[in-house]
Amino acid sequence: MPIFKLPLSGDVVQNISPFTAFMSPVGSQFGLINITLGKSSAPAVEADVLSDVGTYGRQLGQIGDALLVLIERMPKDDGLDREPAIVALKQMLNEVADIKERHKRQGLRADMRVSKTSA
Repeated sequence: MPIFKLPLSGDVVQNISPFTAFMSPVGSQFGLINITLGKSSAPAVEADVLSDVGTYGRQLGQIGDALLVLIERMPKDDGLDREPAIVALKQMLNEVADIKERHKRQGLRADMRVSKTSA
């Protein structure tokens, strides 16, 4: 399979098979050109996780929600809640919650009172 690299872009891998690829299903893809993004040491496992457990967004969302619960339960007197990485994570999760609410979905929000006073 040839590898094409275009200016200002990463690797682009294309599998072109004009005799069999046109309108034939390859997994969940249909078409003449299929582009593979990234490599996996276990692509079958990754495909099963994505189809049976959840998309990357869903997985990251649940990890973010769990981190937020832990962050909100940290003792406030040690100042860890004012660390730049924690403040940035809370801000990002609140922005994700804004987008979810725009789409009529529920988003978990961080308590930003501490971080707003430290900024």
